[in-house]
Amino acid sequence: MEKKPCSDSLTIKTSHVLPPDTNTHGTLFGGRLMAHIDDVAAIAAVRHARQPVVTASTDSVDFLQPVKEGHSICLEAFVTWTHNTSMEVFVKAVTEDLLTGNRKVCTTAFLTFVAIDEDGRPTPVPQVYPVSEHEKKLHENGAVRAAHRKERRKHSKELAEDFGTSFPWNREG
Repeated sequence: MEKKPCSDSLTIKTSHVLPPDTNTHGTLFGGRLMAHIDDVAAIAAVRHARQPVVTASTDSVDFLQPVKEGHSICLEAFVTWTHNTSMEVFVKAVTEDLLTGNRKVCTTAFLTFVAIDEDGRPTPVPQVYPVSEHEKKLHENGAVRAAHRKERRKHSKELAEDFGTSFPWNREG
């Protein structure tokens, strides 16, 4: 497979924040922002792999600035690192007061996607390479972030095994 530059997967999505998108504080629901993040990241992953993808993980999402009703939310995503069948996607979300032009980064996130074949099994993806300084900075630490995700996933599996499918207070023994 031929390597691809990070920029080939660049995906940009802008939305107007309307009343149904907001909570009682007049700011964008966190879950709505997370849905935007997953959507734009999935498109970037498919652009890179040219295969269907599934979300494997979302790293912590920190809400750095509120996104107010009437403002816009612009998300930019691209593949930063790859490994066999998986792709790490970086997403930056920027809110803009459309009346003043004031813009602020409101969140950043890393998501991991796995490319799948027609039977739903993981399938190889092309390697990615950085060109810009920002891409290089993100790419050089991709393996470290992947190792952290692997450890976190192991811990999550242990918790799932410990707690099982019933509520802890309903479990015997």
